[in-house]
Amino acid sequence: MSEFNPNVDFYFNNSKKWKKELLKLREIILETNLNEELKWGSPCYTSHNRNIVLIHEFKEYCAILFFKGVLLKDMEGILIQQTQNVQSARQIRFTNIQEVTRIENTLKNYIKEAIEVEKSDLKVEFKKPTEFQISEEFQVKLNEIPALKTAFEKLSPGRQRAYLLHFSAPKQSKTREARVEKCIPNILNWKGLNDI
Repeated sequence: MSEFNPNVDFYFNNSKKWKKELLKLREIILETNLNEELKWGSPCYTSHNRNIVLIHEFKEYCAILFFKGVLLKDMEGILIQQTQNVQSARQIRFTNIQEVTRIENTLKNYIKEAIEVEKSDLKVEFKKPTEFQISEEFQVKLNEIPALKTAFEKLSPGRQRAYLLHFSAPKQSKTREARVEKCIPNILNWKGLNDI
């Protein structure tokens, strides 16, 4: 069993709703000899400096997230795609401690498979930016401003994808339009959505 990382303890200590479940998940994961680290403010478990699984909590459930979950066999049919835009990661969700303990051995098997997937260097085939829908509001700006179209095409596929998802997420056209307007200067400077 791997050791607890004291830098991660606060995450479990601060949990109000899912503390028992999170502690049990931590114990199960560490029994698979993964290293415990803190990434993105959450407990992240790695093997040879590669992310395998993450623990996180939400209002309605707590979960473990497999970074390359889409590549797992999922023989039990328990992996969940968080949203339609999540391409690689998959979750297993829990709403009580009994659910965690009932599938403890299954969880260990999934984690071991995830470690093997990472060792084998399997890659997830991500959609190309051209496969994502371009919001009407962004398309209008691309048509109006040739320099914007040129700059957008020079961005990396990941940056293009982030913008396309960001622009198409709101339900109201007014909000989509505001997002596009706000991001135009960054795109023209070849910056990604989250670049400073």
